[in-house]
Amino acid sequence: MTDAPDPIRLPPRRAAPETARGRHKVYVGMAAGVGKTTRALHELRERLQGGEDALIGVLETHGRADTIRAAQGLPLFGRLELRRGEVTLGELDVDGLLRRRPETVLVDELAHTNAPGSAREKRWQDVEVLLAAGINVLSTVNVQHLESLNDTVARLTGVRVRERLPDQVLRDANELVLIDLPPDDLRARLRAGKVYGPEKIEQALSNFFTVPNLTALREIALRQVANAVEMEAPAGEPGVQERVVVAVSAAPTAARLIRRGGQLAERLRGELHVVTVRPARLSPEQGRLLDTFRAVTAALGGHFEVLDPQGSVAQTLVRYVQGCHATQVVLGESRRSRWEEWWRGDIIKTVLRDTRKVDVYVITRE
Repeated sequence: MTDAPDPIRLPPRRAAPETARGRHKVYVGMAAGVGKTTRALHELRERLQGGEDALIGVLETHGRADTIRAAQGLPLFGRLELRRGEVTLGELDVDGLLRRRPETVLVDELAHTNAPGSAREKRWQDVEVLLAAGINVLSTVNVQHLESLNDTVARLTGVRVRERLPDQVLRDANELVLIDLPPDDLRARLRAGKVYGPEKIEQALSNFFTVPNLTALREIALRQVANAVEMEAPAGEPGVQERVVVAVSAAPTAARLIRRGGQLAERLRGELHVVTVRPARLSPEQGRLLDTFRAVTAALGGHFEVLDPQGSVAQTLVRYVQGCHATQVVLGESRRSRWEEWWRGDIIKTVLRDTRKVDVYVITRE
């Protein structure tokens, strides 16, 4: 076994812009403990040795000896202190960094949720402010935090990740570095106390850090990088613009359909449209669900719209599909009884019957 994870580098995501926007380099891993932060710290040290004005903006060591050792001697910018009752919390001091204006800042744990009272909710939003000001950023993230992968990770590992990151953040990055480590090697690091303290090791090995879970996460990470490489490949001859329409209702399972549609749109390099037909009555809970779906759609780079009924739900959907020249439609498996389908009509059958040159995907409830 080796303690040095194998980095897989992507070529620069895009040419240096003419504006003063900083460059964003993201170290991506399949799980905690693979070595993302250590690699980012090594690069920061190399930049300092090369004469660059570089410093640590925020670092989450979690008490890991390897991380602490890698950070020794590196300049560390003070955190912004926020009082919450008797507790003081420390977050990235964006305003202080904007005044200091270093060339490069290391920002650990990109998907982190900021403490209440912060200017922005998420750390990736803080990074966006730094980049817009012309400051280069080195950051880290685990692949399970990507919004489009939330359902996939939950299905494969049984763990629902709460802190999520819009896929667009990685798509906009100038460079991605995947830190790859075989599952057995990561479990060995865990047993050696290099990831968590002794009191958490056995629980971690038995729950999240099982070989099947880590194998699945590793495959997801490798596939995500492969998709990114494919997205960077020169496009072929111009053809039909792919448009993916996801039809949802105000039901909790709809977020899964939106993420599946987002994955499809990304693979096809197409547009994502998420629509729902306005019901006659909308409960407060359904209204909150639609707000959530709007946010998920935005995180995937898509457009969310509530359609006014024009005939039945199926007819309204067909008109939208035809009007926006959709090439793909994503629907959820019907929960209606056969009697309801006979009386009100089957949406799936209507879409299949009344659309042309459109691929229809029906996603099962499971």
